[in-house]
Amino acid sequence: MKIIPSHSTLLVIDIQEKLLPKIYDNEDVMKNVIWAVDLAQTIGIPSVLTEHCPAKIGTTPAILREKFQENTILSKVYFSAVQEGNLLSNIQKERNQIVVMGTEAHICVQQTVLDLLETGYQVFILDTGVGTRNQTDKERALNRMQQNGAEIITRDMLAFEWLEKADTELFKIVLNTFIK
Repeated sequence: MKIIPSHSTLLVIDIQEKLLPKIYDNEDVMKNVIWAVDLAQTIGIPSVLTEHCPAKIGTTPAILREKFQENTILSKVYFSAVQEGNLLSNIQKERNQIVVMGTEAHICVQQTVLDLLETGYQVFILDTGVGTRNQTDKERALNRMQQNGAEIITRDMLAFEWLEKADTELFKIVLNTFIK
C-alpha cells in the first residue's frame, strides 16, 4: 500500500538521553529521525513523540524535543505506546497510517507497532530510523513487524510518497533540502 500524506501521522518512540548512547549507530539513527521529523513538518504531517519512564531514562534530547509541541509529547510506562490510551486520542481519526521510528526496535517500537496493527492502523517503519543496542534484535524486530503486516520503508520512499507529485514548490523545497 502507498503512504498517503493526508492519512499519515509520524510517531517517534523513546529517543531518550540515557538510552540513546547505548543504541548501535545512535548518531545515524538520530540523524534519520530528525530528517523525518523535519520532512513531516515541511510537508504538514502531524507528529507525536513518546518518552518511556522519562524520570528514569531521561527525556528526549533537546535537538529533537524542541521540534514538538508540548501537547504532542506523551509520557508512558507501558512498553507499547498504545496501552497508555492517550496515543490514539492524539491521532486524528482520518489518519489511519502511522510512520514509526524510535528505540528500541524489538521492545517499545515492536510492541507499539503490533498494537497499532491489531487496532487496524496501517504501519510503516523507517528502516534507518529505528535502533537497538545490537543489530540482531533490530533485524529480528523488523522481520517480525513485517510478518505481522507492517511495511519497512526507506527515506526516499517516505519523501516521495508524502510528496505525491513533482512540479510543485513543495517538491522543489523537499528535493533541495531533504533529497540532495
